[in-house]
Amino acid sequence: MSRDHVQSAERSDAAAAASAGGAEAPFLELLARGASADAYEQPVLLARAEGRPAERIVALEQAKLLALRVRSELEGRRRREAELSALFETAHDLAGLRDLDAVLQAIVQRARSLLGTDVAYLSLNDPVREDTYMRVTEGSVAARFQQLRLGMGEGLGGLVAQTARPYVTDDYFKDDRFQHTHAIDTGVRDEGLVAILGVPLMLGHHVIGVLFAADRRARVFEREQIALLGSFAALAAAAIDTANLLTETRSALAGLERANEIIRDRSGVIERASDVHDRLAELVLRGGGVHDVAAAVSEVLDGTVEFSEAATAPAEALEVSRAEGHAVRHADDWIAAVAAGGELLGALVLRGHPGLDPVDQRTLERAAMVTSLLLLARRSAAEAEQRVRGELLDDLLDARDRDPRLLRERASRLHADLDAGHVVLAARLDVAAADADQEAASRRRLWSAASHLAATRHGLAAARDGGTVLLLPLEPGDTATELARRTARHLGTAVHESVTVGASAPVGDLAAHPDAVAAAYEEGRRCLDALRLLGRVGDGAAAEDFGFLGLLLAGDRDIGGFVDRTIGQVVAYDERRGTDLVRTLDAYFACGMSPARTKDELHVHVNTVAQRLERVGRLLGDDWQSPARALEIQLALRLHRLSDRVQH
Repeated sequence: MSRDHVQSAERSDAAAAASAGGAEAPFLELLARGASADAYEQPVLLARAEGRPAERIVALEQAKLLALRVRSELEGRRRREAELSALFETAHDLAGLRDLDAVLQAIVQRARSLLGTDVAYLSLNDPVREDTYMRVTEGSVAARFQQLRLGMGEGLGGLVAQTARPYVTDDYFKDDRFQHTHAIDTGVRDEGLVAILGVPLMLGHHVIGVLFAADRRARVFEREQIALLGSFAALAAAAIDTANLLTETRSALAGLERANEIIRDRSGVIERASDVHDRLAELVLRGGGVHDVAAAVSEVLDGTVEFSEAATAPAEALEVSRAEGHAVRHADDWIAAVAAGGELLGALVLRGHPGLDPVDQRTLERAAMVTSLLLLARRSAAEAEQRVRGELLDDLLDARDRDPRLLRERASRLHADLDAGHVVLAARLDVAAADADQEAASRRRLWSAASHLAATRHGLAAARDGGTVLLLPLEPGDTATELARRTARHLGTAVHESVTVGASAPVGDLAAHPDAVAAAYEEGRRCLDALRLLGRVGDGAAAEDFGFLGLLLAGDRDIGGFVDRTIGQVVAYDERRGTDLVRTLDAYFACGMSPARTKDELHVHVNTVAQRLERVGRLLGDDWQSPARALEIQLALRLHRLSDRVQH
C-alpha cells in the first residue's frame, strides 16, 4: 500500500473516531495506563452487553482499531529506543579497541548480552585452508564445540555464509534446510544447543564469518531480535576490518623496510583514519550533533561533507550504498547511506572529491554509522535527560515526599508506574580496588550501568551506601529471585566485574506507602550481606531464598567456623571415606527424625540408616539429638548447603 493510501486510511479512521461521540474515550484511558491488548476488547463487549445502538458499536470498533495501532507504534518506539541504546554502547566499546582478539571477544560478549542467550560464538573464514573455524565463544562449556572446524557450506553457518542472509532454527536437529555433518552435530549436541540464530559478518559482498546467538532450549527469535543482531554484526564487521587493517599495517612496517616511502604514505593514511576515529568517539561522548560529525570528517578528508535528508539525496546511489554497506561514487561526489535497523535516515555526501583513498572511503562510511547513532539518540535525548536528573528514588528512600499525587506525577514524567509491583535491589561491586580513585571509578561504572538498566526497564536507580539501589517493576510470572540474578549478570557483564545483588520481596502501591521502599531496601541489603558472607559473590538472591536465615546472616559472623564446629567432623568423614552421612542427616531431620521414613527417602535399608546414625553419634557425641544440639546441627546443615551452592 502506498504512503498516500496509508495516510488517507488513517485520516478516515480519525474522522470516524471523531464522529463517534466520545467512543475513543475508554481507549484513550487504556492507552494512558498502558493496558494489555486484550483489554481493548472490553469497551466493545460492554456496549454489546448493554444493548447499545449499532452505530455506537461500529464507532467503538473503529476507535479500538485506531487505539491498537497507536499502542503498537508506541511499543515499537520504546523497544527501538532500548535496542538503539544497546547499539550505542556497543559502538562506544568497540571504538576504544585496537587488538583483534579483544575486538572479537567484545563482539561475542555483547551479542550474548543483547539477546540474553545461553551461548554466543563467532566463526571466521580461513581462506588458506578453505574452511571455517570457531574463533571465540562465550557461555560455551563443551571443549569439542569450541574447537570445531568445518568445511565451507556445512551446517547452519555454511547456509548463512552461502546466502549472506540471517538464518534461524527453532530446533537444530529437526531442521533439514542446511547440511548436517557428524562433526558439527556432535559438537552442537555436546553443547546442548537447540535454537540457533546466525547472521553474516559482511565486508562489501564478501562474508568473512558468522555471528551466532544460541539457546539450550526451544526459542523463537523475533524479527526485531534478528534485525538487532544484524545491526550489531555490521558494527562488528567494521571493527574487524579496522583491526585487520592495523594488523596488516604492523606486518608491512616489519617486513617492508625497503619500501620506506610506501610505508610512510600508508602510515599517514592510517593516522588519518585513527584521528577521525578518535574525533568521532569524542563527539559521541560529549553529545555532538550530526553537523559536528560532518565538519570533523570534512577537515580530515580535506573536502566538503554534508548531511542530506533521504528525500534530497540521489535515490539510486543512496539505495546502492545502503544495500552494499559502502560509500559509492556519484558523478564527482561520494554518497554514504545513514541507516540503522533497516531504516534509511539520510546520507553523508562528500562533494567534489572523485578520487578517494580506500581508507578515506572507510572513514566516510564510519562517519555515516556514527551519524545514524547520533540521529537515533536524539529522538530520546529529552526523555533520557529527565531520567538522569530524577531524584525520585532518593526521595522515596528518605520518605521526604509523602503526597501520593505528587509522587505519581513525578514518576509519570520518568515513565515509571508506582502503582505496579516493584522489587528493591541492592547492588555492590565485589572487587577490591587498588586505591580510592579506582574504587570511585568502579562505582561510577556500576551507577552508569544501573541507571541505563533502570531507564530501559521503566524503573529508578540511585547511588547509596557505597553501591547502587534499583527499583525495578516485577513482570507477571517473574520472581524477585530471578530478577536479582538477571540484574547481577547484566551489571556484571556491563562493568566487567563481579556484582552481587540482594533483592527484597515484591512491594506495591508505593505512592501511598513511600516508606515501604526504605524498608524493602534494608531487606535487600540484608540479602546482599548474606550472599557475601556465604561467599556467593557475583550472584543474586531474594529474601525468599534464605527463609528465616535471611534475618540471621547480616552482620559480621563466622559462618564457616560455626559450620565446622558443629558438623565439621561429619563433613570431613564424608570427604575422606566417600560416605553419605551429611545427606543422611538432612533426610533424617526432614523426615521428623524417623529412621523408617528416612530409609524410604534415601531408598536404603533401615539398618543402613541406623548404622549411619550410629556413626554420626560417635562423631558428634551422644547428645547430638537433644533439642538444642539438633537445632544447631540443622542450622549448620542449612548453612553448609547454601555456602556450597556457589561451587555447583
